[in-house]
Amino acid sequence: MPVSPAAPDLKTIQALTAPDMAALDALIRKRLDSDVVLIRQVAEYIIGAGGKRLRPMLLLLSARALGHGGADVHQLAAVVEFIHTATLLHDDVVDESDLRRGRQTANAVWGNAASVLVGDFLYSRSFQLMVELDRMPVMKLLADTTNTIAEGEVLQLLHVHNPDTDESAYLRVIERKTAILFAAAAELGGHLAGADAATCTALRGYGLNLGYTFQIADDVLDYASDAATLGKNLGDDLAEGKATLPLIHAMAHADADTRTALRGIIERGDRDGLAVAQAAIQRCASLDYSRQRAQAYADAAENALGALPDTPFTDALRGLARYALGRDH
Repeated sequence: MPVSPAAPDLKTIQALTAPDMAALDALIRKRLDSDVVLIRQVAEYIIGAGGKRLRPMLLLLSARALGHGGADVHQLAAVVEFIHTATLLHDDVVDESDLRRGRQTANAVWGNAASVLVGDFLYSRSFQLMVELDRMPVMKLLADTTNTIAEGEVLQLLHVHNPDTDESAYLRVIERKTAILFAAAAELGGHLAGADAATCTALRGYGLNLGYTFQIADDVLDYASDAATLGKNLGDDLAEGKATLPLIHAMAHADADTRTALRGIIERGDRDGLAVAQAAIQRCASLDYSRQRAQAYADAAENALGALPDTPFTDALRGLARYALGRDH
C-alpha cells in the first residue's frame, strides 16, 4: 500500500493539538492536588519533566479525527497520562535508574519508597477519573490495559540477565509493557467518538504498531545515540541486564566467541561491556535490522489509518508514526 505524503512533523502536530493539550495540562495539575505535600512535589516533578505526552496526544487525535468535539477527551487523556506516569515512577525504581529526560529520576531525588507510593497514588487517581466518566466499555478497556502493563513489567523482570531471551520473547514484553497503552489510547478515542467496532479495532491496531515502533526505535538509540541527546545514560539497558533487539540480533548472528562474551555481559549487567556489545552489533548490522523491524511496524500503523476519514488529525496520526521511527531521543 503506498504511503501518503501527507504527514506533518512533530512541531506541526503539537501546534494542531495545542488547545487540547493546554486544557489537558490544566486538568492534570488540578487533579494532582493533594493535601499531602510530598505527593504534589513528586507528581509535579515527573509530570513537568518535559515529556511530549504522546499517549494522551494519541487519544486526542484519534477522537478528533473521527469528529468528536467533546471535552471528555481531556479527562480520559489525563487518565492515560497518569497511568503512564505511574509506570515511569515504578520502572525507575525497579531499574534503579537515576536519569530520565536529562535530569534526575524521582527515586534519585526522594528515594524509592516515595516513588512507589506516589506511583500508587497516580494509579488510583486515574481510576477515580475514569469512574467519573461512567462508561463501562472505557473502564473495562483501561482496567484490562493496566493489568496487562503490570504483567509486562513482571515478564520483563523474568528476562533480566537472561542471555537466552529471543526476539519473540522481547516482542511479548514490549507489547504488554509499552505498546498496549498506545493501543488503548488510540482505541479510546474511537470509543469516545462513538465509532463502530471495525474503526475501533483499526485504531487499536494503529496504536499497537506505533507502540512497537516507538520501543524498538528507543532500544536502537540506547546503542546508537549519546547521553546528552538521549537524556539518559547510554547503555542503561545493558547495565540492567536487558537484552533488547539490537543485542538479541547480534547474539543470534555473531561468532561463538563473541556470543560467549555477550552472554557474560548480559548475565552480569555489565555497562563496561558496552563497547564490546556495540562492536558486535555493528559487525552483525543489528542496528540496521532493528530499524527495518521498526519501519515495518510504522508502515503497519500508517496502513491501519485507512479506516479513518481524511482529516488533518488523521494526517497527524500518520506523522506520529514517522516521528516514532525517526526520533533521536
